[in-house]
Amino acid sequence: MTADGAVRSTAFDRRLIAPMMLGTVLNPVNSSMLAVALVPIGQAFGAPPAQTAWLVSALYLATAVGQPVIGRLVDTFGPRPLYLIGTALVGVAGLLGVFAPDLGVLVVSRVLLGFGTSAAYPASMSLLRSEADRTGMRNPSGILAALSVSNQVIAVIGPTLGGLLIGLGGWELIFGINVPLSLACLVLGALALPRGAPRGEVRETVDLPGMTLFAVMLTGFMVFLMRPGQWYLAPGAVAAGAVFVRRELRTQLPFIDLRVLSGNLPLLATYARQLLGYTTAYAFLYGYTQWLEEGRSLNASAAGLVLIPLSLAALVITALTGRRAQVWGKLAAGAVAQLAACVVLLVLGGQSAVWLLALAGAIAGIAQGLVGLANQNALYAQADPARMGSSAGLLRTFSYVGALLASAANAAFYPHGATTGGLHGMAFLLLGVSALFLVVTLADRSLRRAGGAKTRD
Repeated sequence: MTADGAVRSTAFDRRLIAPMMLGTVLNPVNSSMLAVALVPIGQAFGAPPAQTAWLVSALYLATAVGQPVIGRLVDTFGPRPLYLIGTALVGVAGLLGVFAPDLGVLVVSRVLLGFGTSAAYPASMSLLRSEADRTGMRNPSGILAALSVSNQVIAVIGPTLGGLLIGLGGWELIFGINVPLSLACLVLGALALPRGAPRGEVRETVDLPGMTLFAVMLTGFMVFLMRPGQWYLAPGAVAAGAVFVRRELRTQLPFIDLRVLSGNLPLLATYARQLLGYTTAYAFLYGYTQWLEEGRSLNASAAGLVLIPLSLAALVITALTGRRAQVWGKLAAGAVAQLAACVVLLVLGGQSAVWLLALAGAIAGIAQGLVGLANQNALYAQADPARMGSSAGLLRTFSYVGALLASAANAAFYPHGATTGGLHGMAFLLLGVSALFLVVTLADRSLRRAGGAKTRD
């Protein structure tokens, strides 16, 4: 009972779950729907794959920079204002995409989507941490699983949804769907999200120079990945990174506390696994989907239908394992599943049976469901509670750096289209990445303790 006589609730505020889940799916649904839309968009604007690739890169570049920056703002100002501003921007970006007169404007729409969708995940993790502290919930694995279900399943169901929307009204609908999603988030967020800064936290000064240096460093690095010929970007990114590190180590209230982060080796290992796991996941998502349309000669709707087993597998595996907070077994099994999916890619050809195409997707879906869920649980156990928003944002940043690496791999193996030879070459690369992911997982003994606390949700 509080000082004024009111009874203090110890139950998790379930009203928060709907805006948390809906807000966090905005990014994965926009990431994955585009996989089946690249070919029709290119045809509509007369743009080759090298140009339409910027639709992928623009979203990931904006998101990779925006996630930790907005996450830090969430830690400083509270989740409510950032959630509402971000989800409103998603609706604006959707409208801009629907009426885009050329590819350049469409790329701008994707940049706005990247920044807009960067708010909900760190805001949700901050809300979850605050509610857990208020209610005494040590590890809310059930609610973390619900977030993972909404993210992982939407990410893999996106190509199927995108194919259906394109079949119904053209590629413009994959942008237009953001308008009702944005409105729903605004209504739910305004009704449910608490006002003010997170409980027990003090608003701090925002480290704008640190955020700017971080953005310059990451932007230079990722544009270099997409355009290796622009070699001067690499030393520029390194120089910005050096200045960023020097500043963050010396400032009293840094954007990213490198001193704390460097002493948290388990969290650094989780970021590394996120990078490796999502490099394979996104290379499979975009590379395999493009091959289905060009190498296997399926239209966008048919390619989306072939990927339904991927969606179902992710849903089933997350539902079966989501309430278990332990992470080591999930990560190890996810790495093995990624290896198996890459092996199946090596036997595919232009005349492969539909059941074999579906099998490749199903195995990849198992891997995606396990890896995303396990890394999220690991982050919750390893991150500093006072910096949960920025730590969660960094986790997403490593996901999207993996996506940029995957996009660069697609460009390298598909220089003139998604051929079967290019698919096999990419599969060999992903076998190596997945093997490294497995080695990093097996070598990390701290994972056997992460998520082992008793839960109450």
